[in-house]
Amino acid sequence: MTSVLVTGAAGFIGAHAAAALARAGHRVVGCDSFNSYYDPRLKHARVQALLAPLGVEVAPLDLSDVSATQAFWARHRCEVVLHLAAQAGVRHSVQRPLEYATANLVGFASVLEACRLNGVRHLLHASSSSVYGQRADAPFREQDSTDAPASFYAATKKANELMAHATAAVHGLPATSLRFFTVYGPWGRPDMAYWGFAEAIQAGRPITLYGHGLLQRDFTCIDDVVDALLRLVRRGPPVPDAEGVPCEVFNLGHRQPVRVVDFVAQLEAALGRRAVVNFAPRPVGDVALTCADPSRLEAAIGPWAVTPLAEGLPRFVRWLRRWKGWDEDPVPGARQLATA
Repeated sequence: MTSVLVTGAAGFIGAHAAAALARAGHRVVGCDSFNSYYDPRLKHARVQALLAPLGVEVAPLDLSDVSATQAFWARHRCEVVLHLAAQAGVRHSVQRPLEYATANLVGFASVLEACRLNGVRHLLHASSSSVYGQRADAPFREQDSTDAPASFYAATKKANELMAHATAAVHGLPATSLRFFTVYGPWGRPDMAYWGFAEAIQAGRPITLYGHGLLQRDFTCIDDVVDALLRLVRRGPPVPDAEGVPCEVFNLGHRQPVRVVDFVAQLEAALGRRAVVNFAPRPVGDVALTCADPSRLEAAIGPWAVTPLAEGLPRFVRWLRRWKGWDEDPVPGARQLATA
């Protein structure tokens, strides 16, 4: 049994990961700022539904508070830290960059120092596919250049990777950076497009597809992400590279990009409703394509199962129906559309 501290444990990926680690027999400690970037009631509900039944407590903690963070680490003395807390959202970072500097830069520096001072054996932390910037060639490989992020959010995630590498080089803290590719699923984030699309389609409101619906995303089911995280924790810290630095980077995506317009078609089928669609140009900060090469990850953890979008998306819709309290869809022909 390993003791694991999960930051952002009330978040989408964090709550699922903390629950899976606890079910696997690890001792899990959680923390979260419970901020209001989206409705904190959803975060508390995740804790109550996914973590409380397993005995996992999630303490309120602002990681940019350095002394409080160090005290929390010292109190719990965990061997592994899974750092998933962050200020998320590409578009939000265009207008509110200082929030990202505080949460993603100061907060991560605070985590690194707490890990160093408390002898953490392995730090795994969330990066993002956004670090690849605007690219037309695919798939994206970890060794590709990431020197031109297209948003401030992406820049903070690239900075996190460099900060982790520097700490590994100077202090020997083993670190694994995880580049997530458009994670979706039950208990997801309401600021993400797939959630907003589903609510609007259900209500008959129009949705806007940026980039005229031709933007492509490598959608990754939360179940697949959690499977990879558990196997990476079980595998243990990275061995030092040729320069003696115990640091590694992995893509968590499946090399299966889907056009957003096609994603919406599958969402229509899952909901049993047609979407009213408006098209618009791509906003500043959005990238045209994400597409992961997972070869390095599979070399580390073995064959990695792929949940098809046609299977994973209906799981999200079924959960959202329960969460929102929607009645059975009364639209004529909905059953035929859902199975088309």
